[in-house]
Order: sequence, then structure tokens, then C-alpha cells
Amino acid sequence: MRLLALADSLAFHGPREAMPADDPRLWPNVAACLLGGSSEIVAGFGWTARDAWWAITRDPRVWALMPRIDALVLGVGSMDTLPSPLPTYLREGLRYLRPEGLRRRARETYLAAQPHLARLLGGRPVALPAGLSVAYLDKCLRGVRSLRPDLPVIAVLPSVHRCAAYGYVHTGRAPAASAISAWASTVDVPLLDLAALVRADVAAGRGNPDGVHWGWATHEAVGAALAGELRHAT
Repeated sequence: MRLLALADSLAFHGPREAMPADDPRLWPNVAACLLGGSSEIVAGFGWTARDAWWAITRDPRVWALMPRIDALVLGVGSMDTLPSPLPTYLREGLRYLRPEGLRRRARETYLAAQPHLARLLGGRPVALPAGLSVAYLDKCLRGVRSLRPDLPVIAVLPSVHRCAAYGYVHTGRAPAASAISAWASTVDVPLLDLAALVRADVAAGRGNPDGVHWGWATHEAVGAALAGELRHAT
């Protein structure tokens, strides 16, 4: 089996730092290994369902992989649910500010204010509203099925966090999980419930100190669960 995972940083970040995509401990690679195959991880920090759609439509690596894969995992949706007091275009635009000193001060100010604003605003707005997450997941699915009608596709329900940078607020998860579940049931896409798999480890602090990314035992558990889903789907 050759697996393609379109994902966020949960797919390539370990308990201490981001890792190369071929690290065997990462959950897509764990799943592929258990199935006697290999995986390709196309992912980025903070990727939402919109970024997965952009990868499918704009990334020639994905175009080259699409005819040769045996399954696709849409491993996005978790970052969509995080509090984002600034609209995405403004938050992402901070990196382009010049001179360098202004960029640094603006970023430091935002990062200092973010947890307070997340609590004050009740975790809203989020990085990508649930309705848009579903709309982009559906675009991804329809685009892939237009090329590979029989390709098994698995999506995920959002993970959980215990992150001071977001004020320990995660009110955006429940609406997103509900919307994704409703969508998946209408398009025959199995779901991997990340929260159910990682909640205990995240709550116990057994992952990355940032409270978002996972330890290796969690990666292994998610990879094993994914392998089980793939066995049923293929």
C-alpha cells in the first residue's frame, strides 16, 4: 500500500520538534508500515482543510502522487478549530511586515494577546469556520474522486489541545466535529476520531510541552488506528 496524507503539523511534529516526513515514528508512517507499505506526507504548520484543497489543486507533487497511491487520508481539520482572534489573512500577514523590528514587535504583541483574547471571545472566531472546513473537505473529496473514483479516502475528526497559547480554550472543536461527522455520513467517508485517541495523553501532558502536538506513543496509537481503518476501507 502507498498512502498519501494531506495533513497539518500533527502529522510531522513530535514531542520535541518538527521531524522530517520520513521519520518512521510519525503516525502516517506507522500506519503504512503496519500495512507493509509506504506513505507520503504533504503537510504544513497550521494547515486547514483549505490548505489541503490548495495542495490538491496547486502542488505538482500531489498531482504526481495521485495516480500511484492506494489510499488518501485527509488529516486536516484540527487547526481549523483553534481560536484565531485575528482573521487568518491578517495573522498570516504579520510575517511580511517590514522592517524586521516592526515584524518582531507585532508578532510578539499578538502572541502575548492571543490567550487573553481567546478567553475573552470564547474561542471565536476560529481559524476556519466549521461550514468552510466541510466545504473544502468536500471539494477535496470530489476533486480526488473525479480522478480516482474508487480510491479509498479517510478523513479525521479534530484533535484536542491543552495549550496555554490558546488560553486552554477549544470551543470550536464540537461544532466542527459535528459538521464533519454529518458530511462524512453523506459521502461514505470513514472517520478517524483523533480526539478519542489522543485526549488522555494530551490531558496528562504526555506530548509536546506546547499542549498541541503529540508524543511518540500517541503517534503510534493513531497510526495503528488508521491502519485498522485502512484495512476495512481497502
